[in-house]
Amino acid sequence: MLWLKAFHIIFMVTWFAGLFYLPRLFVYHAMTDDEAVRAAYRTMERRLLVMMHIGGVLTLLFGFLLLMLVPAMLSSGWMQIKLLLVLSLAGFHLHCIYLVKAFARDEVTHSHKWFRWFNEFPTLVLMATVLLVVLKPF
Repeated sequence: MLWLKAFHIIFMVTWFAGLFYLPRLFVYHAMTDDEAVRAAYRTMERRLLVMMHIGGVLTLLFGFLLLMLVPAMLSSGWMQIKLLLVLSLAGFHLHCIYLVKAFARDEVTHSHKWFRWFNEFPTLVLMATVLLVVLKPF
């Protein structure tokens, strides 16, 4: 079980690396008018998204395997909230996919300031999730 937990954490870190960096690329992409720079950002965003997919899928897989081994965790309030936070991250990830495609078509209308706020969401979810897992308040 410790191996599963270790891999869950490793791939969670991988997933979060993408969840932190991709929205930051969106900020810079939204700030530039230079077509060569925009093309470079489109390539970076597309490639980073692949890493995010791998990290996200493997995080969910190892988390699911851990829950299969210890199904009693599902009755814990902290775990139920953690799963809601994971679901919100999956939604954020899906929205990032939409935004990468929109940037590829040059159809993004949000400002770099909007993306700066968008960029903060995974940080807040990570903080809440770590506090729930470590403190297990209920």
